[in-house]
Parts: sequence; C-alpha cells; structure tokens
Amino acid sequence: MHEVDARGLDCPKPVIETKKALANFDELITIVDNEVAAKNVSKLAKQSGCKVSIIEESSNLFRIIIKKDKTKSSSSTVASDKKVYLIKSEYLGEGDVELGKILMKGYISTLKNIEPLPQRVIFINSGVKLPTLYPDITIVLEELIAKGVEVFACGTCLDYYDLKEELTIGEISNMYEILDSLNNNQVVTV
Repeated sequence: MHEVDARGLDCPKPVIETKKALANFDELITIVDNEVAAKNVSKLAKQSGCKVSIIEESSNLFRIIIKKDKTKSSSSTVASDKKVYLIKSEYLGEGDVELGKILMKGYISTLKNIEPLPQRVIFINSGVKLPTLYPDITIVLEELIAKGVEVFACGTCLDYYDLKEELTIGEISNMYEILDSLNNNQVVTV
C-alpha cells in the first residue's frame, strides 16, 4: 500500500499530497501528526468517494487508511452559481473599529434573510473571531446552518489567534478546501 508521510507539513500540504497520491493509487495510508490534519485528509478522501479509517496511534500520530470505493464515483467539482461569502475580518469596512463591529453584526444578521441563501460562509484571518468570540453572531450562524448553509473557519487562523477550542459552530477548514470552494463558486468577499 502506498504511503504518504505528511508529518510536519503545514496546512494544506497533507491534503494536497494525499490528493496527488489518490490520482495514482487505489489504496494508500497518509500519516499525519495532528488531529486537524487527520480530519482534513479524511474529509478530502470521503469527498473523493473513498472509504476512510483512522488509526490513532498516539496523541500526535494518525494513520489514515484510504481505499477508493469502486461502487462510488468521486465527486467532481464543477463551477456553481451558488455564492460563497469570504469574511476576512471581524470588522466591516475601514474607519472606526466600533462602527466596523456594528456593521459586521448587521451584515451577518442580514445574511439569514437574503434569497438565495449562501451555500457557504468562510471565515479567515481575524474573521475567525466572529464565530468564536461573538455570541450574537454565533446565534445567527446556528440559524444559517439550520437552513443548510455551511460555515467554515480557517484552522491555521484559529491556531494563530489561539481560538480553536472556542469554535463551537461550523467546521474547521483548510486552505485547500477554502481555495477549492472559492475557485468553483461565485465569491463575495467582505
């Protein structure tokens, strides 16, 4: 079985290396050294129509066994007319910080009322503070998720701001998944 040793690689390299290997092998093992990388690699493999099992050998070593499922066709990514909202700051606009916070709260609160709803809302950079530190925004995001909107927060950004444990809504994402989403949808950047 082919082996991808992705220990020590920064996000999204474990996902990229696994994707490259999946192009050439029907079965492989990817080894990573953190839980977030294990989840990201598993998500990619499942989206590619593979069967996945994770063996945690210790708190910092994960072996992800990936086997292509011949009965499933891999999900192909095609351009969509759905909108993805990329929120890259905890403030909306430039100028006074307090006004920027008020505007961002109003912006996100309004998202639940627009038609069509966005397919996905992605938080990067200081934008990851919104789904972690702002309870009013978390409530709105819960409503959006209940309506079928996907909510993602950049894992590297959460780590940078030491907020990973604070994320209680949505999913932790990686740069590969974020770029794939931006590349294949209409994007609104805030």
